Amino acid sequence: MKSFKLLFTLISIMSILFLAACGNTEEKAENTEDTSNKTEDTSYTVEHSMGSTTIDKTPEKIVILSNEGTEALLSLGVTPVGAVQSWLGDPWYDHITDAMKDVEVVGTEGEVNLEKIAALKPDLIIGTKIRQEAVYDQLSAIAPTVFSETLRGDWKDNFKLYAKALNLEDKGTEVLSQFDVHLEEVKQSLGDKVNQEVSVVRFMAGKSRIYYTDSFSGVIFDQLGFKRAAQQAELFTADNKLGNLAIEVGKEVIPKMDGDVLFYFTYAPQGDPAALDTAKEWTTDPLWNNLSAVKSGNVHEVSDAIWNTAGGVLAANLMLDDIQAIFEK
Repeated sequence: MKSFKLLFTLISIMSILFLAACGNTEEKAENTEDTSNKTEDTSYTVEHSMGSTTIDKTPEKIVILSNEGTEALLSLGVTPVGAVQSWLGDPWYDHITDAMKDVEVVGTEGEVNLEKIAALKPDLIIGTKIRQEAVYDQLSAIAPTVFSETLRGDWKDNFKLYAKALNLEDKGTEVLSQFDVHLEEVKQSLGDKVNQEVSVVRFMAGKSRIYYTDSFSGVIFDQLGFKRAAQQAELFTADNKLGNLAIEVGKEVIPKMDGDVLFYFTYAPQGDPAALDTAKEWTTDPLWNNLSAVKSGNVHEVSDAIWNTAGGVLAANLMLDDIQAIFEK
């Protein structure tokens, strides 16, 4: 009888262990299925200038290969692990230096350092076709890579692409909405002052340009409602190699730089004396001093970084602040 009770007890214990094991197996299977579904939920595909790229999960380590892209990331609350050097600054523009203090420099827009990029082991690389098309395949071998088509005045299209690549489209919409509100506030504060013709000029080492409607500053002036200097339209013909972005001119064209208000900036990396000499030479020329904008005191020197080379949302907001301050004086 005791033997029978012992046998019954052992059978009962084994049955309990077997059922427990089955339950654990089913639970593990369910957990595995849940994890698989989560992975599928976070995987997304981005269409871009070089085709389409599938990103398995929201990236955490990003390398950015354009200056306007750097501004996009920072505005979205993302600090890249690597970025191309700013066109001006050492190595970053003054207005982003604090935010970029721990970021690795991975070359310039025109010449990226593939070894440094690979060493950072990024989850995502964001670049632009106009600068880095030749190394796209090499970059794609390092990490999923997304390219914008080009870099021009309307930075918003690229911004939306970058936000999508980062899986931060909602945050991106918020940033753009905040900019639009800022722009409308400035526009309202300026009132009738936007009914003036503006002219934008850039000096570089041995070269001078008039910047027009497709430039970074040009797009913002258009959004605010300003008119462009009427006499400049004839300069921007179909055969101008820079389109409506800008045109390189000689001193004989200085009279066409006139406007109700004239803005100029100088591209002088590391205080390039040749660029500074060009600016001084042109702004002391008799033709320049004969401009109505000069005679009326409506000429303003502004930052090349903010008004042109940075090219992103942070600079756009700072440019709006500059315009408001200048016209409200």
